[in-house]
Formats: sequence, C-alpha cells, structure tokens
Amino acid sequence: MATPVDGGVRAQKKARTRAAIRSAAMTLFTEQGYSATTVEQIAHTAGVSHTTFFRYFTSKEQVIISDDLQEARDEALAAIPPGLDHFELLRQMIAGLFEVGLADEWAASHERLALINSDPELRFAYQLETERAISEATEFISDYTGVPTTDLHLQVFVAAVSGVMFYLANSQEEPDHDEARARLLAAIDLLERGLPLRD
Repeated sequence: MATPVDGGVRAQKKARTRAAIRSAAMTLFTEQGYSATTVEQIAHTAGVSHTTFFRYFTSKEQVIISDDLQEARDEALAAIPPGLDHFELLRQMIAGLFEVGLADEWAASHERLALINSDPELRFAYQLETERAISEATEFISDYTGVPTTDLHLQVFVAAVSGVMFYLANSQEEPDHDEARARLLAAIDLLERGLPLRD
C-alpha cells in the first residue's frame, strides 16, 4: 500500500513534469510562434515522450489555457458565507477567484496572457474556457440564491455581468490583474446602482 509520503512524492513529480512541459512550450512559442510549434517539439524540449505529454495535456493549446486551479476555485466559492444578495455574492466570487488566480504563478503570468492575446487560435480556446467558467458560475449562483438557471432574471443578470467582463478584459491593452479586479468591482457597483452615467 502506498504511504502518504509516496503520494506526496508522486504529486511533486507530476507537478514538475507539468511545469517542464509548460516551460518548454512557452520557450518554443516565443521563439517560433504558436502555430509553428508541434507537440513533438514541446515534448522533446521538456525531456519527455510524446505519450507522456498526452498524459498531462490533451493538446498543445491546453498547455497554455489550463491552469490546474479548479479545486482551489471550488474551495474559494464554498467559503462564501450564506445569505448575501446577488451583487454582494458576485463581489465575493470575484474577490475569491482573483485571489486564487493571483496566488498561482502560472495563472497570473503576464507572458502567458500576452501569448493568449497574441494568437487567434489561443484567444478562441480561451474564450471557450471562459464561457465554460461562466456556465459553472451561473450554476453556483443558481444554487446559492435558489433561482433556477432557466429564470430570465438570472439569465439577464449573468449576461450583463459577463458582457461587462468581456468588454473590460478586451479593452485593456496590457494585462494588469490588480487594475482588472478594481475596474470589474467598480463596474459591478455601477450595475447595482442602475448604470448611472455620472457619480
């Protein structure tokens, strides 16, 4: 039977391998471009086999898009206290999820985000991942508030917030996490106040 120490060693080895693959991918993408880089090149540069690469990532785009933070995000959402109204719930969600992302070197990497924004294929994949995350957030808000996901009130609320998030993310030329969080929270305040054009 494997001991906890054995499990910890395996987890560390897996983490090192994933990091090596990501480092190799970032180097190659920077040097020769995303489209020109193959899985075989990434695996060779990382010092792993082609088969090993696919044990860790389903595609070369997932090397960049994925961030391994689903468990931490779930824990952050589970820690939100009950009884909040939908706007305060949203603020708590944003604060918690930003904290999770900023605490992770890979998720918060400016180089990673710049690469995603520079390549149409990666931008599209990232948009799909964002839409999946929004769907999960909608389910969480529904469970928290007791409002069904099919209810128009919830759908409009999520659509309004999502629209603001996409607009603010796409209007920021240089990714700055602290500024993005502040702008998004300020935008939530404006939505709650009924979208005034002046303070």
